[in-house]
Amino acid sequence: MMVTQAYAEEAAVPAEGQVDAHGATDATHADPTADTHATTEAHGGEHDSGVFPPFDPATFPSQLLWLAITFGALYLLMSKIALPRIGGILENRKAIMDADLAAADASRQKTDAAIAAYEAALAAAKAKAQGIANESREAIQADLAAKRGAVEADLTSKVAAAETRIAATKAEALTHVDEIATETAQTVVTQLVGDVSADSVRAAVAKAKE
Repeated sequence: MMVTQAYAEEAAVPAEGQVDAHGATDATHADPTADTHATTEAHGGEHDSGVFPPFDPATFPSQLLWLAITFGALYLLMSKIALPRIGGILENRKAIMDADLAAADASRQKTDAAIAAYEAALAAAKAKAQGIANESREAIQADLAAKRGAVEADLTSKVAAAETRIAATKAEALTHVDEIATETAQTVVTQLVGDVSADSVRAAVAKAKE
């Protein structure tokens, strides 16, 4: 208010200054409010320093007062309305972020647990498959060994039987060698020299064997 009044008074001073001394004296006798205008002009002249009102030291108290009022109002506005809303928004976002982080951590834990279970199941399956393979290999080897033993035993028995038959055949054949030799010799001698007795031929063959 003081700034506005001083500015108005400064604006009013030049208008009053345009009246000369004689005109002012006449106006004083003619107008009963001339004294009031003269006092106002004198008071306004004291404040007309040619300085921009905001930079006029005479207006500093009112400016500081309005600055304090404005700052207080702004502080109340920020502390009661703006800052609580901003704080609520930040807390809400923090709660959402914490919930998202918790959900992500829970998902990570579930994923880790699923991976661990999968790896355990895979290891168990590998161990089981290895055990089955070992059992199958051992069973096959045992079956092959049994079959090989049976085949070898059968072959051995057949070889032994064949050798026995060969030996018997050989022995039987050897028993007929003398007869065959005697008959052959008798046939040859008969063709060469004529008939000879079988006894003489056998005696000759026996002597030849000695």
